[in-house]
Amino acid sequence: MDIRFISSLIEVVDTGSIAAAARNQMLTPAAVSQRIKALENSLACKLLNRAGHSATPTSECLKILPRLKRLVSEVDALQSDLDETGLSGELKLGAISTVLTGLLPSTIQYLTTSAPNLSLQIFPGTSAYLYKQLVEKKLDVIIIVTPPFICPKYLKITPLYSEKLGFVCSLENKLNVEESLITMPFIQYDRSAWGGAIADSYLIDKDIHVKPLCEIDALESIALMVSRGMGVSLMPIFKGLEEGKHNIKVLPISGSKYLRHISLISHLKVGKEPLIKALLDAILQDNQ
Repeated sequence: MDIRFISSLIEVVDTGSIAAAARNQMLTPAAVSQRIKALENSLACKLLNRAGHSATPTSECLKILPRLKRLVSEVDALQSDLDETGLSGELKLGAISTVLTGLLPSTIQYLTTSAPNLSLQIFPGTSAYLYKQLVEKKLDVIIIVTPPFICPKYLKITPLYSEKLGFVCSLENKLNVEESLITMPFIQYDRSAWGGAIADSYLIDKDIHVKPLCEIDALESIALMVSRGMGVSLMPIFKGLEEGKHNIKVLPISGSKYLRHISLISHLKVGKEPLIKALLDAILQDNQ
C-alpha cells in the first residue's frame, strides 16, 4: 500500500473534493482518482461517496481514517528518527502575508545552516484561517496575529514581536492625521481581520468618520495604493513596510491598545517539537 495514495485520500476527506485535493498535491484529478481506486481495490471496500464535484468519506473510510493518519505521521517521522539531532523531517508552517515577506526569508536562510535537513512546507493565509487549520492539525505551526480570545490549553503560544499602528499617507500630504482621515479617501484594513479590528478601534475611539475607498485584508496592496496617492490608511507598521516603497510616509500611532502582536502557535504535543524549536531559534536569532 503506497503511503502517497493514503495521503491523497486524507486530502480528499479534508477538502471534500477530488479537484481541491489534486490542486493541493499538485496532481491531476484523474491521478488522485486513480490513487483512491487503487486503495479501494487493495482494501476491498468503497472509501468515498461521490456526488457532483464533492466527495465524502464512507462509513468504512471513517473507521480506518484515524489509523491511516497515524501511518502517514509515522512515515513522516522516520527520517527524524534516524537523525540524532532530531532536526530532520517536514514542518508544515502557516504564515500571514507580512510574515512571509518580512520575517521568513532571513529565517529560512538561517535554517539552511542550522537545520539543513528540515524541510519547510509553507502555507499562506489569514490569521483566522491558519488558526483553524492548526486546530484541525492540518498545520504543525503557525505565525499569525495573536488571537483576540483565550486559546485552548493544548496549544502553545510564543509571542514573537509587536507592531505599532501607523497612519500611512503619501509624502505630498501636508494635513495632520485626523484631518487626513476625515477628508481623504480611506483604504480600510479589513475590519473582520484580527489586525484590522485593531486599526478600526482607533477610528471608533477618536470618533473619526472616514470616507472609505475600499476594504481589503492585504497590507502590501494597501501600501501600494497609498504610494500611488489613492488615499490614506491605518495599518500595522510591519517589517519591510517602507522598504522598496516610494512616496510613502508612516506616522506611528501611540497607545499599547493599538499594537498588533505576532505569535508562533503550535500544539503542545505534535511529535515535531525539535523542528518547531529550530524554527523558533532561527526567528529569535534574526530578531536579536
